[in-house]
Amino acid sequence: MARIPFKEIQAKTVVSEGGRMFGKVLDITVDVTTGELINIIVEPTKYILAHFEDLVRDRQGRLLLPFSAVTAVGDFVLINEQDVI
Repeated sequence: MARIPFKEIQAKTVVSEGGRMFGKVLDITVDVTTGELINIIVEPTKYILAHFEDLVRDRQGRLLLPFSAVTAVGDFVLINEQDVI
């Protein structure tokens, strides 16, 4: 994947390849030793909160989606749903 500044993905909608909307990108987590992107932190939609209770969340209830699930960034942040659910 090409290098993309965080400000270009912040507040974008996260959508699965199947078209399911997960929410908006709020932040990211990074391993400061290696520089590896670990998670994208997402404000979940009400649908996701109601139907996918097993997704990993932080203390504020925000989704922690593995960055490895991201397949593309454009108008949306596209994720592979199978890598998340």
